[in-house]
Amino acid sequence: MHKRKGFVSTKVLLFTLLAVFTLAMIGCGRTQAAAPPPAPEVGVAPVIQKDVPVYSEWVATLDGYVNAQIRPQVSGYIVRQDYKEGSLVRKGQVLFEIDPRPFKAALDRAKGDLAQAQAQLGKSTLDVERDTPLAEAKAIAKSQLDNEIQAKLGAQAVIESDQAAVEQAELNLEWTKVTSLVDGIAGIAQIQIGNLVGQNSILTSVSQLEPIKAYFPISEREYVLVQKSSNAISSKHAIGFFGNSLELILTDGSVYPQKGRILLADRQVDPNTGTIRIVAAFPNPGNILRPGQYGRVRVETSMKKGALLLPQSAVAQLQGSYQVGVVGGDHKVSMRTVKPGETVGTMWVIDEGLKPGEQVVVEGLQKLKEGTLVAPKLAHLSAEGN
Repeated sequence: MHKRKGFVSTKVLLFTLLAVFTLAMIGCGRTQAAAPPPAPEVGVAPVIQKDVPVYSEWVATLDGYVNAQIRPQVSGYIVRQDYKEGSLVRKGQVLFEIDPRPFKAALDRAKGDLAQAQAQLGKSTLDVERDTPLAEAKAIAKSQLDNEIQAKLGAQAVIESDQAAVEQAELNLEWTKVTSLVDGIAGIAQIQIGNLVGQNSILTSVSQLEPIKAYFPISEREYVLVQKSSNAISSKHAIGFFGNSLELILTDGSVYPQKGRILLADRQVDPNTGTIRIVAAFPNPGNILRPGQYGRVRVETSMKKGALLLPQSAVAQLQGSYQVGVVGGDHKVSMRTVKPGETVGTMWVIDEGLKPGEQVVVEGLQKLKEGTLVAPKLAHLSAEGN
């Protein structure tokens, strides 16, 4: 009987301990569930205040400083190509040769006609010299001398005409060697050896590429504003802020190392687009830039004093407005509407809504809302660039 009572007591004790342990575990779990989550870590950056240059950019098309279409001045068959396509050629260098034999024969014929006319002039001169004293002595009729004098004048006229024919024949023979009109890069030949060509045929093109031209359109409003602000003198082609050196940004995003300058503005505004075309020139050593390339011309238009800048990643656009997350001293986020201005490299100029030195969220802004408690961490940003 005592054994049974001891067994029951032990059982009750074990049950009681198990119940206490279970309640303790439940209480511990409730304590852990009630603990607040840690504040999310976000990258922040300070609002920077400094003077920044303001740039404007326009899409530009490159073209040769001089583009010469090479056409023959005489008709004939191409017998030789004397240049390497895509190579640098000099002014006066022979590019193509046309069969010269017909033109040499024409020159010989013209020279023969000239010699015959000169012989006829010699005979007429002798007749006049012989018959002049006879006519004065009335040994011959005066009309005979008059005819001989007129024959001499006719022979002189024929000689002048034949001399012109000889000069033209010499030119035609010379033109069988088609030469370059400028120094530059010669393009791919448009014809082949053996083709019959004429004055309307384009054999190739040669472009002067040092310097090279860049054409870009600006709006009529921009043109008027910069002219008013600068009082530019049109005769000197000084077009407002375009007096500054120009930068050329290539299609891969790199900045061309040579600075450009403005040559002129077109004479009129295009009524279809409302733009006026500006022509600039860039040094092109080594002929790296080629006609037909595209790029962006960039020029400093003004200097903004005491501008406020922050990384572009800190600005979120929502339904036409722009917002940034400002982290206060209590580490809480305040969503603030701002008015952005120009972009400067990877930075954005903010015209309204921020103060210098304020901390703004640059990483993780999408996950935040007004009043969120955060753990700010200074973000490492890339260089601002130009």
